[in-house]
Amino acid sequence: MSAAWIPILCLGVCLLLLLPQTAGSEGAVPIAITCFTRGLDIRKEKADVLCPGGCPLEEFSVFGNIVYASVSSICGAAIHRGVISNSGGPVRIYSLPGRENYSSVVANGIQSQTLSRWSASFTVTSKRLKKTPEKKTGNKDCKADIAFLIDGSFNIGQRRFNLQKNFVGKVALMLGIGTEGPHVGLVQASEHPKIEFYLKNFTSAKDVLFAIKEVGFRGGNTNTGKALKHTAQKFFTADTGARKGIPKVVVVFIDGWPSDDIEEAGIVAREFGVNVFIVSVAKPIPEELGMVPDVAFVDKAVCRSNGFFSYYMPNWFGTTKYVKPLVQKLCTHEQMVCSKTCYNSVNIAFLIDGSSSVGESNFRLILEFISNIAKIFEISDIGAKIAAVQFTYDQRTEFSFTDYSTKENVLAVIRNIRYMSGGTATGDAISFTVRNVFGPMRDSPNKNFLVIVTDGQSYDDVRGPAAAAHDAGITIFSVGVAWAPLDDLKDMASKPKESHVFFTREFTGLEPIVSDVIRGICRDFLESQQ
Repeated sequence: MSAAWIPILCLGVCLLLLLPQTAGSEGAVPIAITCFTRGLDIRKEKADVLCPGGCPLEEFSVFGNIVYASVSSICGAAIHRGVISNSGGPVRIYSLPGRENYSSVVANGIQSQTLSRWSASFTVTSKRLKKTPEKKTGNKDCKADIAFLIDGSFNIGQRRFNLQKNFVGKVALMLGIGTEGPHVGLVQASEHPKIEFYLKNFTSAKDVLFAIKEVGFRGGNTNTGKALKHTAQKFFTADTGARKGIPKVVVVFIDGWPSDDIEEAGIVAREFGVNVFIVSVAKPIPEELGMVPDVAFVDKAVCRSNGFFSYYMPNWFGTTKYVKPLVQKLCTHEQMVCSKTCYNSVNIAFLIDGSSSVGESNFRLILEFISNIAKIFEISDIGAKIAAVQFTYDQRTEFSFTDYSTKENVLAVIRNIRYMSGGTATGDAISFTVRNVFGPMRDSPNKNFLVIVTDGQSYDDVRGPAAAAHDAGITIFSVGVAWAPLDDLKDMASKPKESHVFFTREFTGLEPIVSDVIRGICRDFLESQQ
């Protein structure tokens, strides 16, 4: 770098530090940078910058290709990748994790350099996306957020590691990656897991293939369980590109067998709604079985031990024929049963006693009770749904399952429910709810629950209406307060009665029951999925 450029570089970095934090966000004016502003000077996950024109190409420091070490010049990387010419222009920069190596490639008049290791990376795209419909949409019939968890241990070695990357690249290409199709990311399992790139980083097959090619071999033990647990907990978040309502999938590649416990990681993955596939290569031969900590590791890690989520290849040679069958599995949405959790696949209606014996202040405690239950669930138009009915001798639908599709709106409308006051006809209220609230949802894939909260004896029969609700596939939890007869609560509740009936002497005792009802709903949901 010539001395003439040093003041400009200093000025550019100083200006960056003085810019408001909103700069570079969607719709904001791009940050003006110098020719030699580096990726590490932009301390954001995503930013829009403006490169000047006329930069001296021979003085750029650029390390890598497609994915660049953060010590690289942003504008140099953008010219190298073909995002802009030497005339300058707007560039979008995305921060990425560090890499083990960065390759040297000549492109657009710039010779990038090799670098063995760096702590952070970035990639660049055009701020004005090119009109390439195929790249933009992808395969709409295969919507999935997929993490490829590859084996980077000493057990697989450098040669087979490269063959593994080639196979993953072929799978990624056949998936049809795009904004409206599958999104993929990559995690490497070795001594310690390393997320190589996230779902949000690349939405075209070409860029994904280049990113996979750049992944370096790490070595170490085959700590697949540790890597799977880390992936389930950290990889699928909104910040890293996970999409609401799209199946979450981890494809785990194991060459031989894992060095650590994979069963616990499989349990964690299921709790996070992640569908785990195991692709096992070169199964242990009989003489090696004594070295395997758990010979049933595949069945204990996968989403379901029904054969669908396990896939076997004898070795890493001639694997092309295995690509299509694996892709077909990954695109079979209806089989992704682990995406369905008790938090996103239930319809919960609350039947609220609004009789005179409750009183205004205690009625508010009931509303607080149902709010604390509702807020735990993932409410959306494709997720959990909440409804509420208040009853005395009459019934009033406060809101139905289809009225509100966000948690914020549901909680707000619960807070604003007006107390009715009157008699207690619980049986009629159950029949009304089954007919008018659950009736329109008969085609819903979600499991149906009814939580009844009452403080007294019903003036009508509850056994018949409750039995009809059970026959309609509705699981009932009955919550009694004060003078609510235990016989009525048992008659209304689903079996086993002891786990579906709750009682408290005081309305203030409702709060400790919240967690019991939630656990009960999740338990019943999981049992229904067996």
